[in-house]
Amino acid sequence: MAASPQTSAEPKVGLRERKKIKTRTAIREATYRLIQEQGYDATTVEQIAEAAEVSPSTVFRYFPTKEDIVLTDEFDPILERELRARPADESIVDSVRHVVERSLELAFADQPPEVARLRLRLQIDVPAVRSRMMESMSVTGQLLCRVIAERTGHDAGDLEVRVYAMALVGAMMQATMYWAEHDHEDDLRDLVLRALDTVQHGL
Repeated sequence: MAASPQTSAEPKVGLRERKKIKTRTAIREATYRLIQEQGYDATTVEQIAEAAEVSPSTVFRYFPTKEDIVLTDEFDPILERELRARPADESIVDSVRHVVERSLELAFADQPPEVARLRLRLQIDVPAVRSRMMESMSVTGQLLCRVIAERTGHDAGDLEVRVYAMALVGAMMQATMYWAEHDHEDDLRDLVLRALDTVQHGL
């Protein structure tokens, strides 16, 4: 996913942050280009750094591992912020549905479709990326726990809260995996909404 564009009500991004965004983008674009040319395993951090015109240490400063370059985005902070902005009496599933729909629109507007497909394909095909993705989904689950706890009055560590949060995370993950496994034939938005409907209503 990708960060939402600024609105006039939001503070302007400072020069330092703009430089960070530019560097992160350059590293990601270099990574995707190299992977498309020579494959994931053959692509090294040193090659990425050279293509992005930064040092290897700079790459590691922004992305602790090569897998993180593929997986890291600005979705989690946006998800948490936007969920808290939804009506307090709205169901969690409906809130997640609204935020995810919007985030998908922004993600595909912000990067070429082939890049989004490449990222998802790597999550399916590369064990190291898939393993790192599971760690990332755990972080997303924790933020959902916090939001669910605030909405319901439960503790974020309650079993029921944790189960419900990870059910939502798992639904979104399975929808994206299904999309990649089936050669992107269906609309990803429709698959994600179907997955969330399954959590909400069952089979």
